[in-house]
Amino acid sequence: MSSRNSQANKAAARERLRAERERQAKKDKVRRQFIVAGSIVVVLAIAAGAGYGIMQANKPGQWEAAKDAKVVAPKNTSGSDGTTVTIGKASAKKTLQMYEDPRCPICASFEQAVGPTVKKDLDAGKFKIQYIGATFIDNNGGEGSKNGLSALGAALNVSPDAFMAYKTALYSAKWHPDETTDKFKDDAYLIKVAQTVPALKGNATFQKAVKNGTYDAWAMKMSAKFDKSGVTGTPTLKMDGKKLTQAGSDNAPMTVADFNTALDTALKA
Repeated sequence: MSSRNSQANKAAARERLRAERERQAKKDKVRRQFIVAGSIVVVLAIAAGAGYGIMQANKPGQWEAAKDAKVVAPKNTSGSDGTTVTIGKASAKKTLQMYEDPRCPICASFEQAVGPTVKKDLDAGKFKIQYIGATFIDNNGGEGSKNGLSALGAALNVSPDAFMAYKTALYSAKWHPDETTDKFKDDAYLIKVAQTVPALKGNATFQKAVKNGTYDAWAMKMSAKFDKSGVTGTPTLKMDGKKLTQAGSDNAPMTVADFNTALDTALKA
């Protein structure tokens, strides 16, 4: 091989090496650009996620939002925000105020033992009932009192009879859960109980109201009314501003005999 060819081959090799180095440098530059861009995207995504998390954390919950939401009052109500719920014959001269929390186990016991007598006297016109719903048990955890009260509003929108029958069903031994078991938070469970009430069975309007939380804001207004009443426990019964109590106690009468005794005294006052 001539020295000229040898030198030419060496020059060609050097040129190929230079070109390869340039190509590699370009690849490295592009790779670095992708890495930087990717890092920026990741940082932005983390920042966006953190921002969304903060927004969600600061966003009021369903029931907090319901406190300030526009109130849709059920039919068969009156007064401010529809929080006056009076059931019974208009001719009845006396009004029995009943303060109850849907999750209250003592309310359930009262309803199971004395409820039929209350309903009989109501139908006979001995008194009207003014219902005041509470949700304070939820303060210990859960939302079943609020959700149950909202569902009662949906039943009241159907009719006063549907409301009373649904309240009885919710407090029944079969359906009322232990206080620590928040079953009333589930719409499906509330609708399942409603299937035992003829006026609510298969009632699409009632079911839609429960699922959509139509009466959530109303329930919160009703709960606020209870909180302002000065009543501290449920069940509480009042007539003419005076509590109906079991003899020797400040508690509501929990037997038919004790209820009749307290009611007779109140009706004569």
